[in-house]
Amino acid sequence: MIYKRKKLEEIEQMALAPYGLKSADSRGRVYLEAESASRPAFERDRDRIIHTTAFRRLEYKTQVFVYYEGDHYRTRLTHTLEVAQLGRSLARGLGCNEELTEAICLAHDLGHPPFGHAGEYALNRLMAEHGGFNHNTQSYRIVTKLEERYPNFPGLNLTYETREGMIKHETDYDKSDAEGYEPGKRASLEAQISNLADEIAYNAHDLDDGLRAGMFEMAALDKLTLWQELKDVVGWQSERPLPNITRHEIIRELIGQSVMNVLTQTSKNLEENQIDSVEKVQTHPENLVGYSPEFKTKVRQLKKFLLDSMYHHYRLIRMQTKAERFISELFQAYAQEPNMLPTDTKKKLDEAPLHRVITDYIAGMTDRYALDEWEKLYDPYRRA
Repeated sequence: MIYKRKKLEEIEQMALAPYGLKSADSRGRVYLEAESASRPAFERDRDRIIHTTAFRRLEYKTQVFVYYEGDHYRTRLTHTLEVAQLGRSLARGLGCNEELTEAICLAHDLGHPPFGHAGEYALNRLMAEHGGFNHNTQSYRIVTKLEERYPNFPGLNLTYETREGMIKHETDYDKSDAEGYEPGKRASLEAQISNLADEIAYNAHDLDDGLRAGMFEMAALDKLTLWQELKDVVGWQSERPLPNITRHEIIRELIGQSVMNVLTQTSKNLEENQIDSVEKVQTHPENLVGYSPEFKTKVRQLKKFLLDSMYHHYRLIRMQTKAERFISELFQAYAQEPNMLPTDTKKKLDEAPLHRVITDYIAGMTDRYALDEWEKLYDPYRRA
């Protein structure tokens, strides 16, 4: 027996919780096209995202460490894959739509420029008088306008639910304008799961990468309640060197505790608030997916530690300062002389203002491509 789209949609109707979004109930796509015979709508969205140029470029875009710092640190791509894995686990545990959750997770960082948040800050500053720059909005722009893969429409023509989940993606650091997607309503449970999966992933892998890079003083880490609890579980004391295998155990335990806490607390929130429909999820005054109050306090303590001890570490500040210089000088060079833009990019000036075209071009660069372009423009001994 072949499980085609109709059969898979029937399984969704039976298997998912009443608050989980079903593919058959999608509001559809912007451009009319026949649906896949074999895949439900959200699964098709996921597959389209994976096959984009923007997704492949994530392999060489910075998460925290620029690629030349080492081969074992996270990149924007490995971060995205970790978020998708966590998103699926949370969605499955709560009876939500795994494919929709995965699609939102895989797309959430497509718009990140080179050099991580340093690149984003630089572009936002340079675009201050031209509409600004936000990686979340840029991700949406990629899937709706910039990817050129189909003859009859721009972008990927994703379903309303995937696009809504992307535009309503929010973190402590950014939140996008959800105009056109009922901004008065909360994101779907699948989108809320994606937000928490993103946070769990970067808390865990930034701690892991920071430990690997030797950025932390153990005495400072020992002040964290969560760190002390994780050490007790794996049976390691700070007086001894931290073996790689023990570091893996600690990070694995952190992820496991985070996921279990979110599942337990979210289930409690859904039950206490009698959430039994997608509509009730989106009209509830607060997000329903989250940590327990006690665990949230511990996570906030960890995040503050990472901010102070890692993101503000002199090595990262130096790297970020260089990155902002590269981005700024590329932008200024193209703005002063647009004829230096590649031919295909320059053609887009017929459709969008100069500064937005430049920003789209730079935001699409990988770290190494941006460095290569900078050398071509500013190194007198480098051929253009």
